[in-house]
Amino acid sequence: MKFDIKEITAATMILFAVIDIVGNIPIVIKLRKKAGHIQSAKASIVALVIMIAFVFLGERILNIIGVEVNEFAVAGSFILFFIALEMILGVTLFKDEQVSPKTVTVFPLAFPLLAGPGSLTSLVALRAEYKIENIIVAIFINIILIYIVLKTSRHIERFMGKNGIIIIQKVFGVILLAIAVKLFTSNIQELFK
Repeated sequence: MKFDIKEITAATMILFAVIDIVGNIPIVIKLRKKAGHIQSAKASIVALVIMIAFVFLGERILNIIGVEVNEFAVAGSFILFFIALEMILGVTLFKDEQVSPKTVTVFPLAFPLLAGPGSLTSLVALRAEYKIENIIVAIFINIILIYIVLKTSRHIERFMGKNGIIIIQKVFGVILLAIAVKLFTSNIQELFK
């Protein structure tokens, strides 16, 4: 095992940008309101397990079920697209029935928002460039940041106020929509090459 600060820093920054936990704060607040409560530790642990498993087994699992990484990313982009539409338009596209802290914590919070197609695809790309131990450290750093944001989302909401949250929700909804479109277009091009 050889830890490299440069690799850890680069991988951490890439994952932080792709996961975009700060940009997901309005979604976290909305999901918490729908479910009444979010299990921060559980969401963080589920995201951690998914990401670490994907580092080691991602491509193999997708190959076994006959799905390429690009196809996986395109499918995930649709989910992000619809979540973004909910944020921007203030409509509910996902059914509200059976919304509980347990289901919301795993889907859509842990997957696909935190450990989603963007971060999982990035992990496959990072695996080609960096040593596994450095990627694992980067994942842990991001999970700690995710946990802190999830745990303090109520305080963040109080600090920003109702109007601040609505404005940020619309702005980050547009950003999430752009990420979904980018994820879709870049991966759809790869599929047709």
